[in-house]
Amino acid sequence: MLPRERHEYLLRRLELRGSVRARDIAEELDVSQVTIRRDIAALERHGLLARVHGGAFAISAADRRPSAARMLVGVVVPSATTYFPEVVRGMETVAAALRVRLALGVSDYQPELERARVRRLLELGAQGLVIAPTTHRRSPDETTEWLESVPVPVVVMERHLDDSTVVRELDRARTDHIHGALLAVDHLTGLGHTRVALAVFDGTPTARWLRAGYHEAVARFGLARAPVAALPKGENGARVLSEALDALVDACLASGTRAVVAHTDHHAASLTEHALCRGLRVPEDLAVVAYDDELAEHTAVPLTAVTAPRRELGREALRLLVGRADPEGRSGPPRHVQLLPRLTVRASSAVPGRAGRRREPRGPGSDSARDDGS
Repeated sequence: MLPRERHEYLLRRLELRGSVRARDIAEELDVSQVTIRRDIAALERHGLLARVHGGAFAISAADRRPSAARMLVGVVVPSATTYFPEVVRGMETVAAALRVRLALGVSDYQPELERARVRRLLELGAQGLVIAPTTHRRSPDETTEWLESVPVPVVVMERHLDDSTVVRELDRARTDHIHGALLAVDHLTGLGHTRVALAVFDGTPTARWLRAGYHEAVARFGLARAPVAALPKGENGARVLSEALDALVDACLASGTRAVVAHTDHHAASLTEHALCRGLRVPEDLAVVAYDDELAEHTAVPLTAVTAPRRELGREALRLLVGRADPEGRSGPPRHVQLLPRLTVRASSAVPGRAGRRREPRGPGSDSARDDGS
């Protein structure tokens, strides 16, 4: 593509959107970000746009450029490849308006590395921290003691740390995974299933709450007993996962169970493939609902999935932190915000006319975000 064509494309995008990111335009045009940054610089010299870090604003909106950041916020997450990238992108969508600059640290689920990342962010001048702490490799008391010692405001993100009075005094933002499990089971019972199995990868902090929500749903809806299985990770041992899925399918067939809630996307996709290889039809012979919705849409049979509000979670966590860091907000009560996931219905559990539908929670407390007031 010629430079003139790229320039025209950039200006059309700015006219439509008001702002663009160099990374997005580079991907759309299949060129390097360096090329797009040069194009932006050239157009700025001609007074056709206003350049900002990472992209540009339309010249008519130049007076709306973000002010200089007033606060550096450290963000520590356990993974840069699954779940949390979308959470961080959610923070990015409000960071400029809040006049915040983000600094990211990744712990790889290692407590010592997590502490090192926090120390480094504090050395860089972070005035607040949003942390999704590693909880399954240290005791609750260790987590409590550490979080209490952090000398700046902290928001605990996507973790249930209710066993400690101190942690309950910290602001937090999390997804209500108990509600997510209820939503999945409610959907399947609404399709006529009287037995719903649960398959969980227990190597995540989410698993405990999925189990709790599942058992609450079974009791609430008066469902018959169905298999509950713990699944191995599977990424480094396909045979072990295959054997576990075989045992799960056998147990479902033996008990007359024709619906499964499976955590994670990877496990739900593997279960679906396994069922198909055994001659079962999905969803006619076995309906599957995945928990997490990162890759569910792109599997052989597009998976109905509980969709976590990842971007919304990032936005809420950052807003909580900025509010707490403000001098007027430091003495206020702790805020515990829970966001409700939604169910995205696809082919793995759909009935005619309902595929692709985004299902809203039913009953009281059905807002996509809620504050429990504590």
